[in-house]
Amino acid sequence: MITEELLSVIPIKHVIGQLPNTIKDISNDSRSVQPKSLFVCIKGYTVDGHDFAQDAVNQGATVVLAERPLQLEGSVAQVIVPDTNRALGLISAKFFDYPSKDLTMIGVTGTNGKTSVSNIIHQMYVGLGEKSALSGTIGFNLNGVLYETANTTSDALSTQQMIFRAKMEGCYSMVMEVSSHGLSLGRLAGVDFDVAVFTNLTHDHLDFHGTMEEYGYAKGLLFSQLGQDLTKNKAAVLNADDPWSKKYAAMTPYPIWTYGLKNEANFRSENCEYKDGLTTFDMITPEGRFPVSMQLLGEFNVYNVLAATAVLYSRGYPIDAIIEQIEVLEPVRGRMQKIKTDLPLHIFIDYAHTPDAIEKAIDAAMPYKKPGNKLIFLVGTGGNRDKSKRPAMAEKASRADYVVLTTDDPRFEDYDSITGDLAKGMLHNNYACIGDRAEAVRHAISVAEPGDVIIFAGKGHEDYQIIGNKKYPHSDAEIALEAAKLKFVKG
Repeated sequence: MITEELLSVIPIKHVIGQLPNTIKDISNDSRSVQPKSLFVCIKGYTVDGHDFAQDAVNQGATVVLAERPLQLEGSVAQVIVPDTNRALGLISAKFFDYPSKDLTMIGVTGTNGKTSVSNIIHQMYVGLGEKSALSGTIGFNLNGVLYETANTTSDALSTQQMIFRAKMEGCYSMVMEVSSHGLSLGRLAGVDFDVAVFTNLTHDHLDFHGTMEEYGYAKGLLFSQLGQDLTKNKAAVLNADDPWSKKYAAMTPYPIWTYGLKNEANFRSENCEYKDGLTTFDMITPEGRFPVSMQLLGEFNVYNVLAATAVLYSRGYPIDAIIEQIEVLEPVRGRMQKIKTDLPLHIFIDYAHTPDAIEKAIDAAMPYKKPGNKLIFLVGTGGNRDKSKRPAMAEKASRADYVVLTTDDPRFEDYDSITGDLAKGMLHNNYACIGDRAEAVRHAISVAEPGDVIIFAGKGHEDYQIIGNKKYPHSDAEIALEAAKLKFVKG
């Protein structure tokens, strides 16, 4: 791309040196810099991209975008801007020619349910014969191929790259999990969403946002950023049972579609029944009542399916075709995922890491618990993160007959600090504090008897633990199955 044209989207800048005529690539990671590219210096939590600018030049960068003049050797121009994060969003969208305008873009935000709702929408589109892409916590799914991503909502450059790839692969839609961090940090700059979805707002991320009010309004950016051009076919899908929905409805002029179980809504459920391996309910829609049967477990998945239904209905898909897709939905990996095994246990893997999610996970598992058996719940939380939610997490976990308090990604925090904070919320004494998560998983199996139900919460689909600043292999499911075979399989 012509350099002057690319930089024209940044109105306030100071250029040092001679700009090259063209730019062939953009990077914010010095290790991935290509010749004749533009390198953007981003200040992160642990590293500052300005410190790696010379490495980028050595790799072939001909332009460095920075927040201050740098002493650099070699043939390189510097573009100084007040905020490189904001500038990265502007130039990334420009470089890839605003690809989101050519797809149906669906953004899903909320404390819990983002991954499930996004995956359900994606599955439905594929089932209806549409090519679809998906990005979020589990990664970037492009036509069935899964690529790893670093965050729930990727940085602005990676986001535009993914949307561009989806466009070039012929995708009709792209569904994105939208985190409050991503919205606050401008990672969605240049993404033109067609549908914005809200799941719920509960206690989380207060180490970043400070208060629930700030957290809630950060989520609201998704709805305000739908814009004001009423010639476009856009919509907001809101949870009628969450009070924040009224605030979000006021943030956008586009049509509002609601869903819920308790309050009046466009899409509601009645007569919900939660059985061993099956959830059934009547879906109340603008076109009448329809019976629904699905493999997804629990009340929270009824909410998730209603949200996804509202999204596809708002895009013009017929209700009978949508319900057909609900009935063949596959469970989302790591979200109240029942592990298939011949062992005499019911083992669930879940991502629950908030008080609300823990409560819902226990609700979903209750149909499997028979008289005389125990519900065992393992709960962990990350180190060096929001400590205020820890006692509340353990309080919700106290509904289980036996609780194992452990860590999630301990990072640089001591095991005892994490489990000690959790223990403050316990409502009974039937629990153990075991900071080493692998040992905690084995302990949960050791106290189990045939017929018991065990939920391993906090890691979900993840196959690693972050200890210090390194990732180490870890799988709750693999460790649990190995320990259970040793205990329950004779010979």
